[in-house]
Amino acid sequence: MFENLNEKLERSFQLLKGQGRITEINIAETLKEVRRALLDADVNFKIAKSFTETVKEKALGQDVLSAVKPGEMMVKIVHDELALLMGGKSVDINLTGNPTIILIAGLQGSGKTTFSGKLSKLIKSKRGKNPLLVAGDVYRPAAIDQLKVLGEQINVPVYTEEGNKEPVKIAQAAIKHAKANGHDVVIIDTAGRLAVDEEMMNEISAVKKAVSPHEILFVVDSMTGQDAVNTAKEFNDRLNFDGVVLTKLDGDTRGGAALSIRTVVDKPIKFVGTGEKMEALDVFHPERMADRILGMGDIVSLVEKAQEQFDADEARKLQKKLAKNQFSFDDFLKQIQQIKKMGNIKDLAAMIPGMGKALKNIDIEDDAFKHIEAIIYSMTPAERNDPSLLNGSRRKRIAQGAGTEIQEVNRLIKQFSETRKMMKMVSQGKNMGRMMGNLPRR
Repeated sequence: MFENLNEKLERSFQLLKGQGRITEINIAETLKEVRRALLDADVNFKIAKSFTETVKEKALGQDVLSAVKPGEMMVKIVHDELALLMGGKSVDINLTGNPTIILIAGLQGSGKTTFSGKLSKLIKSKRGKNPLLVAGDVYRPAAIDQLKVLGEQINVPVYTEEGNKEPVKIAQAAIKHAKANGHDVVIIDTAGRLAVDEEMMNEISAVKKAVSPHEILFVVDSMTGQDAVNTAKEFNDRLNFDGVVLTKLDGDTRGGAALSIRTVVDKPIKFVGTGEKMEALDVFHPERMADRILGMGDIVSLVEKAQEQFDADEARKLQKKLAKNQFSFDDFLKQIQQIKKMGNIKDLAAMIPGMGKALKNIDIEDDAFKHIEAIIYSMTPAERNDPSLLNGSRRKRIAQGAGTEIQEVNRLIKQFSETRKMMKMVSQGKNMGRMMGNLPRR
């Protein structure tokens, strides 16, 4: 995410290294590179020009403290301006109304249907609501089936009317159904086209007029860059939507849509999609995104993701097991499942300051734990609970069952054993020096 932009901005700040203070002369080349970085990221030219002019004005008017280097001051100014460019602060979704009606709009292929599922899961699990999904895309047969599959995955009912080709009547009937069955949020997935056309605009405008939604969200594929921004403007002119959703942000290394869209439509980015999993939906925080763009990580979001998966009762049970050296492969498997629920491993690691750059050229599979899981699942329940049972013949059988080499099994068992010893010492309050002294030496 934003890898190219991060690299180019970092290079531009290097130009101020060794400078005693910020002047109009030494800042000129830096700002030229900043503007070039933004344009390469597919940011609108006028926005890039205005951005660098604002940064220049603030930088030249800044009293640089003796303890702060000009390059560091420039990073701070650019960070603050990037956050403002993306809206300054997060804006929550409007859940007033009984039921709350949320209309989802966007082009075909932008990820509307997947987002509808993700949003219903978020609203159900984090807001305590009882949502109803509505299949309002009557032209793409797969859209209805896709929404049904997603609904089953997240245990959210889907309202459909097979054979009905009138989106307005479907939406109206769905709201009546929601009221009769205690659903306090109705999420209507609508049809899209490959490009903006009058027929589509008239149809979604008619749905809007008929159901009076409390929230209209425009879903856009962030990988389409400036095209996404132009499409957003056309939709906003007709629908006057309430917020933007950027999908596929995990696959976009440029970020032009995220940086331009707020200025063009004057509507907040409310959510970002960062993967295919139903959990891969984040509330958009401009300041945190600016941190990521500048390679500063995003510890707050990482902690929030971890807290979502945290179970206090399980943690207490685990603490007792650790103290008694009873941490098993089953417990290890549970920890892996919790980590996987947090999202893409590489994206999570990049939230740690400095890790994004370190992992730049390292390919981490989305399912990086699959080999470990295969080995553990090839063990018997008794072997998982008591690793001391794992003799040579058992290890050979496990390797065959997991489709791997016996060396891999040996390595995992050794690492597990060492990890269990360290975790026991930590749980018993041993000092760090003692713990480090017990680590194997190369």
